[in-house]
Amino acid sequence: MAQEKKEVIIKVRGLVNAFGRKVIHDHLDLDVYRGEVLGVVGGSGSGKSVLLRTIIGPNRPREGTIEVFGKPAGYAEGSRMRALEMRWGVLFQEGALFSSQTVAENIQVPLREYTKMPQELMDEIAAMKIAMVGLPPDTAQKFPSELSGGMKKRAGLARALALDPELLFLDEPTSGLDPISADQFDKLIAELQESLGLTVFMVTHDLDSLAAITDRIAVLVDKKIKTGTIQELRKDSQPWIHEYFSGPRGHAAFAGSH
Repeated sequence: MAQEKKEVIIKVRGLVNAFGRKVIHDHLDLDVYRGEVLGVVGGSGSGKSVLLRTIIGPNRPREGTIEVFGKPAGYAEGSRMRALEMRWGVLFQEGALFSSQTVAENIQVPLREYTKMPQELMDEIAAMKIAMVGLPPDTAQKFPSELSGGMKKRAGLARALALDPELLFLDEPTSGLDPISADQFDKLIAELQESLGLTVFMVTHDLDSLAAITDRIAVLVDKKIKTGTIQELRKDSQPWIHEYFSGPRGHAAFAGSH
């Protein structure tokens, strides 16, 4: 399918993010298409997480427009933003679970915030989401402090999926995981993306994740963004992109990419 025929789920135009005089993004444009897994990469200070936070709302840009599902987003008005928030899920870097709540209670936070469903139904949904992310049923009553790093990420993912979103934002989902756990998490994301028809916006620095599950990659470089497949970006002559994709580590991760 030609890209112009694809449905654009996230549309960013002319985005400027700056802190004081330091410009992070300078008139940046980006399209994210329905059903794709987009990996977002960039060097330290390139503003990967800033871009994510600008799209979902907490960070107000200096200039530019953001649309999600064809509606204004990124610091939109309260009721409009709530309507959008019900259609996306976010997994923050450390899982961002509430330590004083059980896993089930954590998963139910968005259900309580956006719906008026009875507790019994919320318990059923929490159990279903726990199973969906590959955690044992007894995880429901555990507290975050009782979970391993990989289990915390899965619990955070279960909460991100609580409202059956169409769009999933992942902020460094495999950071802090050992290679086996990271590989298992990548496979889980790929399976869920396919079975649920999700669009995934994934900020990462994990070369193996990029090689395993992304359809396209967006590279934040020189305050702008360049998008392409791994193959296209491996041919790019921009120094940082060339080093990232064609240096020794990139070569090892992407060697099998066709």
